Amino acid sequence: MGPFVWIPIGFVVLVIFVWIVIYNGLVSRRNETKNAWSQIDVQLKRRYDLIPNLVETAKGYMKHERETLEAVVRARQTCVDLKNAGNIGDLVKAEGALTQSLRGLFAVAESYPDLKANQNMLSLQEELKSTENRVGFARQAYNDAVMRLNNSIEQFPASIVAGMGGFKQAEFFEVEAPEERKAVKVSF
Repeated sequence: MGPFVWIPIGFVVLVIFVWIVIYNGLVSRRNETKNAWSQIDVQLKRRYDLIPNLVETAKGYMKHERETLEAVVRARQTCVDLKNAGNIGDLVKAEGALTQSLRGLFAVAESYPDLKANQNMLSLQEELKSTENRVGFARQAYNDAVMRLNNSIEQFPASIVAGMGGFKQAEFFEVEAPEERKAVKVSF
């Protein structure tokens, strides 16, 4: 065998090596995106766990505001169901509805001075505020991971490996309605 036989063999080995490196990079990006989503999941669960306590605390004071309290409970349950289903687009819409119902609860609570001064309510309010911030940071980290994954999938030559490896672009966690972009007001 002459020296020219080694050139095609070396080229094939190089292509295989590059393919493996690109594939492993795509797997890392996909796993990073899954991890970022699980961080959102953790914070949303924390948020969903706080809401029943908030509603129970308010319920004793707000006996005539049943519709407002029920709207918060329904919106929370919708979010929990959609989170478990894994559909990001529907979950984003449901999260917006939950945020709106919480705003309604806080607006109604403004007219109850005893509730505004309740230590448990103040504590829950602070926890919810902290959780809202954590959810925001987790969403940002998730969207950053999605961007890195999607860029990797679209860029050449990784796009070839991604197509052959069955990699799909991830969906961003985006706010669609302008009112959802506003922070939840949690002051009483």
